[in-house]
Amino acid sequence: MKRVAQTIRLRPEHREEYLALHRATWPGVEAALRTANIRNYSIFLRGDTLFSYFEYHGEDFAADLATIAADPETQRWWKLTDPCQEPWPDTGAGGRWSDLVEIWHLDEESHT
Repeated sequence: MKRVAQTIRLRPEHREEYLALHRATWPGVEAALRTANIRNYSIFLRGDTLFSYFEYHGEDFAADLATIAADPETQRWWKLTDPCQEPWPDTGAGGRWSDLVEIWHLDEESHT
């Protein structure tokens, strides 16, 4: 399993629109994420900064991301959400969202 954390800015003038979209996320968008082996996906907000976290349970991350990008419903969703976001200058290979580097993780311990 691969843990992924990313961040992007939320344009203040689109805040309510973005929040409303995510209060009623389209089932087809959620299905595309599940089909691409994405689990435990959350988006958090602090001020105008969005933070996302998800877990990837597949074998080919790049191919699964390409499957999401090719999904017509997800493409329509992004046409609504992308204008609400303002990428950081260092988006790199992560697309619009900037990847964060994991520096620490508390593993689950087995209790016997």
